[in-house]
Amino acid sequence: MILVAGSANLDFVVRAPHIPAPGETVLGHAFTTFPGGKGANQAVAAARAGGASAQMLLALGEDAFAVPLEASLTGAGVLLHIVRCADLATGTAFICVSDAAENAITVAPGANNALEGRHLPAMGGFSHLLMQLETPLATVAAYARAARAAGSKVVLNAAPARQLDAGLLDLLDILVVNQGELASICGNSASIAEGLQRLKVPVVVVTLGERGCCARVGEHYLVQPAFAVQPVDTTGAGDTFCGVLVAALDQGADMAHALRQASAASALACTRAGAQSSIPDTTAVAALLQQQPRSDIGALEALRSFCALPP
Repeated sequence: MILVAGSANLDFVVRAPHIPAPGETVLGHAFTTFPGGKGANQAVAAARAGGASAQMLLALGEDAFAVPLEASLTGAGVLLHIVRCADLATGTAFICVSDAAENAITVAPGANNALEGRHLPAMGGFSHLLMQLETPLATVAAYARAARAAGSKVVLNAAPARQLDAGLLDLLDILVVNQGELASICGNSASIAEGLQRLKVPVVVVTLGERGCCARVGEHYLVQPAFAVQPVDTTGAGDTFCGVLVAALDQGADMAHALRQASAASALACTRAGAQSSIPDTTAVAALLQQQPRSDIGALEALRSFCALPP
């Protein structure tokens, strides 16, 4: 059983030929709203992965924006622990998606900032606590301490990029970052391999977009090349990866298998628009895994070389 503690945002999405540069106005050609937020996306991904029971602690305003968020989560089978905030708006995100499927995101946290340590439900029975950084850092640390004391594994997706102190890192069992977030934590001069070595977290996973991902598990290194898909919208792909990764671990998978499951799911998430609306179910992931055989030696070695991993 997994508890996701984190953010829920209503996404306001504009599609445009390209993402605007500073001071530039771009004429978009489509507008839609989608349920989103890193925490909510990851909870939906964990629930759709099959086998894992997913619950979520979140804060919502008492406004119309909260309605589609709650409906999406419950529709995916996520059991909710909701903190209601009469004086704060539900979180929102403003997203521009380019025709090349890249995105730029600005988040207004709203009610997400109201989550406090006292809101965490009893952790008994939860195998993993999954968190992100769209809620206050003090709250993230408080939840990590409580989960560690209860014997739950603590997983942090350090996104969006923020400085993390050693005290928080010491509470983690698994850290998931992309390449930019790794650089933010370890310094821009560090290679991926150096970053993996510097972080004193038992397991560190680095997602690398269209290249795939790599991980350090203790003193051992793993690589998983990306699955070949035609991208439409990359929004939510990283969240899908996190949710499916933790769901696979909850079901007893080893890290190599969990990385493969998560990579397939995140690839499929890029083939549809929106965040939660693009997250695949276990049947779709199984079909992709069957269609695309395991990576050949050349692809594995190329990824190890890119990451500068030891042989």
